[in-house]
Amino acid sequence: MSQPNLAIEPFFDPATSTVTYVVADTGARVAAVIDPVLDFDARSGRTGTASADRVLAHLDRHGLRLDWILETHAHADHLSAAAYLRQRAGGRVAIGERIGEVQRRFGGMFGIEPPADAFDHLFRDRERFRIGDIEAQALLVPGHTPADLAYRVGNDCVFVGDTLFMPDVGTARADFPGGDARTLYGSIRKLLALPPQTRLFVCHDYPPAGRGARWETTVAEQRSRNVHVHDGVSEQAFVGMRMARDATLEVPSLILPSLQVNVCGGRMPAKEANGVAYLRIPLDALPVRAGA
Repeated sequence: MSQPNLAIEPFFDPATSTVTYVVADTGARVAAVIDPVLDFDARSGRTGTASADRVLAHLDRHGLRLDWILETHAHADHLSAAAYLRQRAGGRVAIGERIGEVQRRFGGMFGIEPPADAFDHLFRDRERFRIGDIEAQALLVPGHTPADLAYRVGNDCVFVGDTLFMPDVGTARADFPGGDARTLYGSIRKLLALPPQTRLFVCHDYPPAGRGARWETTVAEQRSRNVHVHDGVSEQAFVGMRMARDATLEVPSLILPSLQVNVCGGRMPAKEANGVAYLRIPLDALPVRAGA
């Protein structure tokens, strides 16, 4: 049963196919933002805040205080606007406690050391918290990366990050360093064991030809129609499909700029003596086929 004071506002970014959510308790006028996007043009190296500013305008228009900035994982397909939102509107930047594994792996790759305070809060699996007066819970769903979280909010809403896509698109890839298809299957089954009417909100949509972007589905719909993991698909079949499919996928175009920013909570590198900040491109460090 939906809660009357729970409001969910999606913001779709067509450049990265990412959905950012503002999740609010309209009674307490308190909000969380899930998976915010910082605009980035790889050709020019320029960042922008138009996507994040739309989120800020929504908060301002509805008189919402930002309490949480929630990351489902360290994304490799867009830069996080978490640090920008925190600077402009306050709030605590949070992610799963296993982010340390991802930071160590990619900190070494990029030759950086993420700051100890990159995130204000690290959620434990099944840890409960509140958005205003609405109860929420962090759920560990590794497989896409070791540190993925889903966020259950209120009675029947779960924000699943990249673990699941819309039923006609399927599931996240698992060939990211530290990812694992067998672990991903277990995480998906955990989500699909929730009540059938549970509303699931995805972080990305890559719609097939003929339909527009969508981002809300249900457990029942996923169990009956997900092209990769509907009821009856065994762990062995899923792992074989996922590994074969992942071997054909290209590296995400923003993986290198994204990861080195996102393991630092969306913070940009410090400017150097000439007043310019620099991102790093590690040569020959990623496998030929690796992604997010």
